[in-house]
Amino acid sequence: MSDIPLHSLGRKGKTRAGYVPLNDAQDTDMPTSVLRAAAARNVNLTAKGKGKQRERYIDADEFDEEATLLGNRDSTLEEAEEGDVGEQSKRTQDKSRTIPFRPAVFTFFPIVIYEQFKFFFNLYFLLVALSQFVPALKIGFIVTYVAPLAFVLCVTMGKEAYDDYKRNLRDREANSQKYLILVPSSDSGPHTRSVPSSSLKVGDLVVLEKNQRVPADMVLLRTSDASGTCFIRTDQLDGETDWKLRVAVPATQKLVNDRELLDLDAEVYADAPIKDIHTFIGTFTIHTPRAHSVDDVPMVQVPAVEPLSAENVLWSNTVLAAGSAVGFIVYTGSETRAVMNTSHPETKVGLLDLEINRLAKILCAVTFALSFGLVALNGFRGQWYIYVFRFLILFSSIIPISLRVNLDMGKTVYAQQIMNDSEIPGTIVRTSTLPEELGRIEYLLSDKTGTLTQNEMEMKKLHMGTMSYGFDSMDEVAHQLASAFAHARSNSIATGAQLAMRGRRDMSSRLRDVVLSLALCHNVTPVTNDDGTLTYQASSPDEVAIVKWTESVGLTLVFRDRTRMELQTPTGARLTYDILDIFPFTSESKRMGIVVRDAHSGEDVVMARIVQRNDWLEEETGNMAREGLRTLVVARKRLTSQQYAAFKTAHHAASIRLDGRGEAMISVVAKYLEHDLELLGLTGVEDKLQDEVKGTLELLRNGGIKIWMLTGDKIETARVIAISTKLVARNQYIHELAKLKTSDQVKDELEFLQSKLDCCLVIDGESLQLCLNLYKNEFIEITTKLSAVVACRCSPTQKADVARLIRYHTKKRVCCIGDGGNDVSMIQAADVGVGIVGKEGKQASLAADFSVTQFSHLTKLLMWHGRNSYRRSAKLAQFVIHRGLIISIMQAVFSAIFYFAPIALYQGWLMVGYATIYTMAPVFSLVLDRDVNEDLALIYPELYKELTKGRALSFKTFFQWLMISVYQGAAIMIMSLLLFETEFLNIVSISFTALVINELIMVALEITTWHIYMVISEVVTLFFYVISIAFLPEYFDLDFVVSPPFAWKVAVIVAVSALPLYVIKLIRSRVAPAASSKLL
Repeated sequence: MSDIPLHSLGRKGKTRAGYVPLNDAQDTDMPTSVLRAAAARNVNLTAKGKGKQRERYIDADEFDEEATLLGNRDSTLEEAEEGDVGEQSKRTQDKSRTIPFRPAVFTFFPIVIYEQFKFFFNLYFLLVALSQFVPALKIGFIVTYVAPLAFVLCVTMGKEAYDDYKRNLRDREANSQKYLILVPSSDSGPHTRSVPSSSLKVGDLVVLEKNQRVPADMVLLRTSDASGTCFIRTDQLDGETDWKLRVAVPATQKLVNDRELLDLDAEVYADAPIKDIHTFIGTFTIHTPRAHSVDDVPMVQVPAVEPLSAENVLWSNTVLAAGSAVGFIVYTGSETRAVMNTSHPETKVGLLDLEINRLAKILCAVTFALSFGLVALNGFRGQWYIYVFRFLILFSSIIPISLRVNLDMGKTVYAQQIMNDSEIPGTIVRTSTLPEELGRIEYLLSDKTGTLTQNEMEMKKLHMGTMSYGFDSMDEVAHQLASAFAHARSNSIATGAQLAMRGRRDMSSRLRDVVLSLALCHNVTPVTNDDGTLTYQASSPDEVAIVKWTESVGLTLVFRDRTRMELQTPTGARLTYDILDIFPFTSESKRMGIVVRDAHSGEDVVMARIVQRNDWLEEETGNMAREGLRTLVVARKRLTSQQYAAFKTAHHAASIRLDGRGEAMISVVAKYLEHDLELLGLTGVEDKLQDEVKGTLELLRNGGIKIWMLTGDKIETARVIAISTKLVARNQYIHELAKLKTSDQVKDELEFLQSKLDCCLVIDGESLQLCLNLYKNEFIEITTKLSAVVACRCSPTQKADVARLIRYHTKKRVCCIGDGGNDVSMIQAADVGVGIVGKEGKQASLAADFSVTQFSHLTKLLMWHGRNSYRRSAKLAQFVIHRGLIISIMQAVFSAIFYFAPIALYQGWLMVGYATIYTMAPVFSLVLDRDVNEDLALIYPELYKELTKGRALSFKTFFQWLMISVYQGAAIMIMSLLLFETEFLNIVSISFTALVINELIMVALEITTWHIYMVISEVVTLFFYVISIAFLPEYFDLDFVVSPPFAWKVAVIVAVSALPLYVIKLIRSRVAPAASSKLL
């Protein structure tokens, strides 16, 4: 037992988690907790939670989980009186949820306001705006300080509120879905009641219909299928699109109807909730009524105990694919596997925003330095501290609030450009604050199934040693098979004897054997749809592909349950086989076996897929694997009834052992069956890749992006896909890490990897967890240097943790792409999450920042849109800072010359106009600039690599712009004062006109590729400025403005401020041209 005391879902002190502590005085050998199904007069079904927490995978959520286990929740369930069924309706408020809640209304405003004022920018402007309500500090119109801030906040909060409202609607919809639960009924009327999913609690018996989503984790008790099986779709849980077979508890499946469940005296023991969706440990115990002897002395009760495993459980958020079923709820709410594997989303902030926030702090320091400098030069006279504040407000334009407005509007433009791109149709930008991040990705973490592959399997090759059939020669197989079955039918020799003949058998009978073996050795079930068509369902798409192939060559699987299988031959005859044993495929054994008996001739046959050494097998397996095919070897063995009976006895003895059961069963199978098998053939199955995956991955790699593939699939499959997608370069060494158990093994492997950084690493989930637990920093440091990493058997939380670790350790931008509900945690943990709308539904797409329809769209999204967004925003941000700096430098020069007086050079409408109509359109038109055309950006992904270094916006470029601003501001102001020393009014008009024209010229110098809107914005802005002069007589003397001296003096000032920069730009383009200009 673990130290965590689990709590009851029983009678008293019921909590949301549903566990009750046991007293120390109680028998410690008993299971730690009891939960009962409050349903009938006698408490009929009981479930227990085991204290031992089998947490194979631990992360930061552990504390919350422990709190839940300890029952730190408000009790909302009252004790139900025995016999009073009405009291049973007082149920827990245990929400069986599919979507985590976001902030409620009363917490929304504090959280959003905190998120906004967390930025230094907004906080600074809030303080400046508030200072204008102090009369001594008031400069100009209050509205010029308050309005921009209010506008930015309203837009942001409105967007967040709308997003939250939509999320809340989805939450409510999920929680109000109706489900039928079994309740006791006194008459013969209906014994089910409809309740919303939020009212379901542990111990309820839920009736599920076809295509209904499972609302909580439940043990499967009965199904509508007589065999006690049903299929579920788990695509939103583990990302796999194939259907999974689930088996009802045999004891309850035998009951006549569902109502008998209510009269059953039984208990369910369930382990403590853990994240692992492949593991469940529990038991189902039926207490038989006490037997009485002749003397009426009660006999000892012997309860019947049946083991429960993951195949007896329906996890929440999966969907019942066929038929109906009854389940007994064991975990709800935050204890369900689906919720435990979902991480809570965090607000994402782009790196560019953080960099600009850092620059804002530098600009703030500049502002303080200027203010103190001017007051100090004046000798701290009078109320100098008031002067400091007035100067701070005068220079507040150094940190321009319009920068946030400009950048947010720019992001909206980029989002529209992405969504309106005809080459990547269906792309949706869900988080419009992150388009620049797409231009700085250095790590791409991708899911496999449905992201890189279509999850559509196709049989491509069949090799039989002396003969090999390719995809184009399958009609020859069909012909040979038909003749073999026709021959067998007409031949008097017994089929079994014919099968047993070894050596030089004719090709058609050998082919018949291998196809028959393929048609029998699988876990596929044919399902008839509502429209009468037949579809195959299995947990492995490979098996479905092989069964479809045997159908295409003439041998069709027509019926299958747990004990029998029927095949239809090309001649129309039916072959019936009894299924005696199945040994399912496991990643340890890497094989699957089946023992069948021909119902007509009574022989036992076993086929197992095992690798057996001979002269051709190993070579051909290697050849197929290099082609990217998934290989399966088919072999068989004939058994006599005596051999099978001996095997069955040994196997049953091994299967009821309590310790080492799995190993004992494997050794029995190996001893009796898996040796001296007759090798029949080798198959090659192809998993179709998404369109243009190879080209996309190659392009991204050339763009300097390191690619990791994180999948829940098997190592063998992932390795094959890594090769076929060209994730691994030709002849590149692949290093496999699997089944690591000790710290020494991990250490040795890491040392080896350190010396071989050019290889591709393939690692399984268990080993990955061990590496992260023991040598987290060393592991991440080494693996982030590798060109490619493939992690298999990853749980959703592991995927998210890997993303977070890479982000934290490298401080680089990480992009995650996936298409299923199991990828949501990873997508939310990344800097940029991309969701693919695929067969696995829209859950990943809805949780992502960007939604695309196929993987290949990533190249255009990153290499073109991402690159442009980052370059444009970097240029726009620095230009807006320059625009604020230059006017503040002019203010500083003006104040210094006029006795350090904190008087505004430009007041009221001039300041409003400067930040808006006089400069805004031309400056904003920089969001349409581009340095290369689309084709070049995609042909030369190396251009993208340049950007990831972050040189477009760095301290170096920032200080370059700072120097430009200081030079130009000082030049314009000093030249204005030199040329117009007579009248103050003329100084304002001349310097302001020179400033506006200078800014228009600077925008023109910054543009690489002219756009029609850029030309229009420049011309229209100049026109507006000229017209507005007539309406602002308090700032401009019209007689003077239209005179020739005004024109030539403005021309001289502008030439002095802008010409040197044009010359510098010209020299630089010749001496050290940009990488992109070399391609033009």
